[in-house]
Amino acid sequence: MEIFVQQFINALALGGTYALLALGLAMVFSVLGLINFAHGELMTITGYAMFFAIAAGIPFPIAVILGIAAATLAAILMERIAFRPVRDANTATMLLTSFAVSTILHMLFQNLISARPKAIPVPDWMIGAINLGGLSIGVIQVMSITATTLLLLALTVFLRRSILGIAMRAASLDFPVTRLMGINANAVIATAFGISGLLAGVAGVLWLAQRGSVDPLMGFLPVLKAFIAVVLGGLGSLPGAVLGGFVLAFIEVSLRAFLPDDWLPFRESITLTLVIILLLVRPEGLLGRKDAVR
Repeated sequence: MEIFVQQFINALALGGTYALLALGLAMVFSVLGLINFAHGELMTITGYAMFFAIAAGIPFPIAVILGIAAATLAAILMERIAFRPVRDANTATMLLTSFAVSTILHMLFQNLISARPKAIPVPDWMIGAINLGGLSIGVIQVMSITATTLLLLALTVFLRRSILGIAMRAASLDFPVTRLMGINANAVIATAFGISGLLAGVAGVLWLAQRGSVDPLMGFLPVLKAFIAVVLGGLGSLPGAVLGGFVLAFIEVSLRAFLPDDWLPFRESITLTLVIILLLVRPEGLLGRKDAVR
């Protein structure tokens, strides 16, 4: 029984990171119809901002705040400089723009900083574990679950209670009609990018706390998993993105824990196979709308 509880906690911690990233992707998609493949670079920006802040002697907690702020600002600038000029273009143009932004940022990281990983020292108190009965829960896992819960609650209140949040929910259902009702499109889209940057920054901090280093490709794999989570949850569905992140994490952790050793090299393939089976049953995603598929 203890091993199942332990793996459940592991899946919650990993799912929290996936859910934050997937929610950031889904927010931009819901208002702009764009899957931003430069989203992973926001995580990398968080890492490099923390690296340089710590190297300058800034305490770790303040470096975390600076890293998240850097990702949020970078997301807003990304929307203003790269995506706003092509907003009225077709989907293919916007998609190519996101690939271009991702490639440019990756090359800048590689050539101006380094292609090699840069170590980020994590405080000793974050490396320990909390023992509860027979369970050993890492401090980073507790932080991940707590941060995800608080952020999701805060975002829920924002979307349901604030005028801008209600406008974003309306835009996710029908953006053209929302604009006809007098909603400021620039404010809605900039806010969506800003929130996506904030979520990517927090996810980046949690990811860095586990790996202890940053490199130009740090954000590629987690954002790829977040994209799978968005599709699994249902394109355009914000709750679906969160659910998809946790479902994907539970599948990965379960396979890692219970697959026979001979099958472990095929873990990623089995994960994707299970995701495809779920999508065959629910083509619109777990919480998606059927009109989104069309």
